[in-house]
Amino acid sequence: MELSVVVPTLNGRRQLVGCLDALRERLPAVETIVVNGPSTDGTSGMVHERPDVDVLVEIADRNINVARNAGLEVASGEVVALLDQDHRIEDGWAGAIEAGIAGNDIDAVTGPTHRPIRGGHTTEARERRTIAGREVTYFNGGNVALTRAVLDELDGFDEYLETGGARDLAHRLAGQGRAVSWQSAMGVREGVETDGGDDTDPRIVHRASSFIGSEASQRWGLKYRALAYRLAKNYGPRPTVLRRLVGHTAADGVTSARSVLRGSVRPTAWVGGGSAVTANTLVGLKDGLRARVSDRTPRRNPHGISGRRDRAIERYDWR
Repeated sequence: MELSVVVPTLNGRRQLVGCLDALRERLPAVETIVVNGPSTDGTSGMVHERPDVDVLVEIADRNINVARNAGLEVASGEVVALLDQDHRIEDGWAGAIEAGIAGNDIDAVTGPTHRPIRGGHTTEARERRTIAGREVTYFNGGNVALTRAVLDELDGFDEYLETGGARDLAHRLAGQGRAVSWQSAMGVREGVETDGGDDTDPRIVHRASSFIGSEASQRWGLKYRALAYRLAKNYGPRPTVLRRLVGHTAADGVTSARSVLRGSVRPTAWVGGGSAVTANTLVGLKDGLRARVSDRTPRRNPHGISGRRDRAIERYDWR
């Protein structure tokens, strides 16, 4: 199995060093591609000094899905793994990828992420949902390996999305009946020093903040715009989509209302956050339906790799 590893990074030089060191220790010969940009912390100079990086791609976009697609464009392996800048692979990681794909009708493999908490660590479990009769297996976009064939067929990640790109890809894999294998040995450990800002999924947003201030309102708006977009794009205007949106909104609204009653959130901030959620949900629904019409093929990706060729502003290929 020829494996390539793509590591998107943004202002995470110290975290990236740990990620690359773990790769070099356990997989010294693996093709490693770093997609950087636009970092201002000396990441480029650090990568240039490392003999274990095969390709460095510099981009101007801050969108994680643009970075992922820029790496997928240059990866040469028959299987491509995506790894977050603050993740360290553990022993058995590559073997688990091969075991998950080899000899099986499997197109994607993922595994647990171990995150540090006070007094120990927590490990995420496999997450599945049934939506409109479709079994969806979600995965961490910073710890997943996919075959080149399925990446080409689905045209990579949807660059409309600033967050939730991995969850969108999970919906599209399920839409084509593609299997996602969970391998417990494909573990990564999140570094203690983290900047966040990668593929922020709804669980992280929910855990990190409530309707507090303009920054939190923007994050909630971003979450619901992405959620509405990917549901509308992948499932169309059906009752299931509206029910799920209403359910998410109600649950988060109740949580935030409790914060108002406790006095930890101002009522005006709660109202402002609710307005951001409503406005962005409507935008996401509109754009998702438009995207569904734009790409009627099973891949459901009008903003994929083939949509543009100007992601890289500079490319250093040492292969």
